[in-house]
Parts: sequence; C-alpha cells; structure tokens
Amino acid sequence: MTEGIRAVDQIDPETLLAALAWQVELGVDEAICDEPVDRYSAPPPPEPVAAPIVAAAPTPAQQADKDRTQAAAQTHALAASASTLAELRAAMERFDGCALKQGARSFVFCDGHPAADLMIIGEAPGKEEDREGKPFVGRSGQLLDRMLAAIGHDRTSQSAQQGAYITNVLPWRPPANRDPSKDEMAMMTPFLLRHITLAQPKCILLLGNTAMKTLFQADRGITATRGQWQQVAGFPAIASFHPAALLRNGLHKRSAWEDLLTLKTKLEST
Repeated sequence: MTEGIRAVDQIDPETLLAALAWQVELGVDEAICDEPVDRYSAPPPPEPVAAPIVAAAPTPAQQADKDRTQAAAQTHALAASASTLAELRAAMERFDGCALKQGARSFVFCDGHPAADLMIIGEAPGKEEDREGKPFVGRSGQLLDRMLAAIGHDRTSQSAQQGAYITNVLPWRPPANRDPSKDEMAMMTPFLLRHITLAQPKCILLLGNTAMKTLFQADRGITATRGQWQQVAGFPAIASFHPAALLRNGLHKRSAWEDLLTLKTKLEST
C-alpha cells in the first residue's frame, strides 16, 4: 500500500484530476478504504458529556451562618493578636464585621484605671456614651459612680485598690438603645475575653442581663443569677442589676447593695 501511495505521489495533479473526473462520470460516489465498512451495524453511541456542576445558591439562613462563622474567625484572630490594651483597642477599631459600627458616632472602649483591681462590664453604649465616647456617663453612669463610692472605689482614682476599670460587651451603640442581639454579643465576645485577660482584674462586676448572659452563658435572667460568684476567663465574677434598671425599679436597689457588699468583701480578701 505504501508503494502505491508513492506511485500516486509521482503523477502530476492534472492527470489525477482527470482520473477523478472520469470516475465521477462513471458513477463512483465513495472511496474504498483498506478496512470494509459494515453499513448495517448500529453506529457507536456518542461519547458521554459530563454536565457542568453548578453549585446551588446558599439560602439566607446558610449565608447568615457563613457570615457568622467568618466574623467569629476574624474576631478570634484579631483578639489573639493583641498583646496590650492599646493593641486590642486598635484591632477592635479596625474590625468592620459588626454592622453597629456603621451607625454609631463613637467607638466606646473603656474608662477608668486599666490596672484597677475591679473591672466593671456593662452591655453597650447609650446615647450619652455614644456622644462622649466613654462608658457609663449618663444618668446610669452617675448612679454607678455613687454605687462605687459607697464601697470605696472611684473610676478617676489612679490607685489600683481604689480605682475601677469600666468597659462594655459592645463598643458601639445599638440603634435606639435596643438590646444587643445574640449574634452581636457572640461576635464581640472574643474581644471581651481578651480585654479581661489583658486587664488582669482581681474581680469582675457584670452589670445587667447582656453582660451576665454573654460571660456566664446563662439562660436565666439577672434576678436568678445575681450575687453568685463564677469564673470568667480565670477571674472571679459576680453579676448585679444594671444601674439603668435600678433607675426604673427602685425595689432592686436593696439587692444591688447586697451585691456590692459581697464584691467589697471579695476584693478585700483577694
């Protein structure tokens, strides 16, 4: 066969075209191959084509879970990277994962003496705190100052024994002073726990349901959990009524005073 191909290659093209035209005139309509072709057999099936894999769009609930997971991973990493309170403050100010930041006027980090034996944790800034950039500066803050003075503490004191260090679960004001959501509290908890670890207080006072539920991880309300010592990040902590609640309901003031006396005794013995 190879010799025949070589012989054809030596014939000039015009001769080949004339031969082809002659065959067409005789009725030739196909070339004969080296292998016979069975015209009666079924054609081979086409090669299977894999359908493209299209990922289903996540549902709103799935997307929300994904966003929460990503935000939690980011807050854990940012909190762990801070080795001082100044670095923690800078890391929190850089964090854009909490929507409250967009509507708040101020970032409210802390007030008082950072090395104080007593650390106080509230829930979130209110209108006055958002305006001034400090926690507990409104009517509830004035009441808190009187409560602290009653047990020998002052947020302006530079003494570790007599001072107080104050912060909140959230550093940004929720719209219309609404209660913080569970997602918001969970998102900011790594920052709060790192804050406690860096401050190294002797005792922690949690004021209100938000602070108590965030750090005690309790299902019960403040009335059922107040006055009971628990460990938070390795430090003794006690919960009591938020000063704003005391302003609304004076009947709780007696219980709050009992909690303050318990706190005072713990600080003096630690």
